[in-house]
Amino acid sequence: MTDDTVEHVLPDVMLPGLRLVFCGTAAGTRSARQRAYYAHPGNMFWRTVHGVGLTPRLLRPEEFPLLPSFGIGLTDLAKHHHGNDDELPRDAFDSASLRMKIDRFSPHVLAFTSKNAARAFYGRDVAFGEQPALLGTTRCFVLPSPSGQARASWRIEPWADAASAALSH
Repeated sequence: MTDDTVEHVLPDVMLPGLRLVFCGTAAGTRSARQRAYYAHPGNMFWRTVHGVGLTPRLLRPEEFPLLPSFGIGLTDLAKHHHGNDDELPRDAFDSASLRMKIDRFSPHVLAFTSKNAARAFYGRDVAFGEQPALLGTTRCFVLPSPSGQARASWRIEPWADAASAALSH
């Protein structure tokens, strides 16, 4: 789905010097409506980010602007679209823009919050976990989707590994 009334469905949360930037495919319908990342109550993003020690308390989706104070940023590959991955047009994903953001802000870790996001970026299938190649000086991880729709492939270990890499910086 396209949202032509605003430049981005959800704003990037990116600053220089972040430990970790999470990158999804696109805002879900609920997130777009609430103007907050990972807003669906079935999504495990906020519980997981807290559970792996990245935040000192469980944040609510509308508190996403607080993440930089914990060294965390957020972005999506499709900034002008929202909905389920299978509803997005093929040209929705802007890998070049993500590369420029990573070059500009140089976070210690970039973590794709699903295989779909990583596949859209890399243009090929990828395994969960740390990827062999850096983006500049940024370590890259592929994480199981926290979406309730992806519960069958859920594992917390790759999330814990990405958190450990980010917190060790």
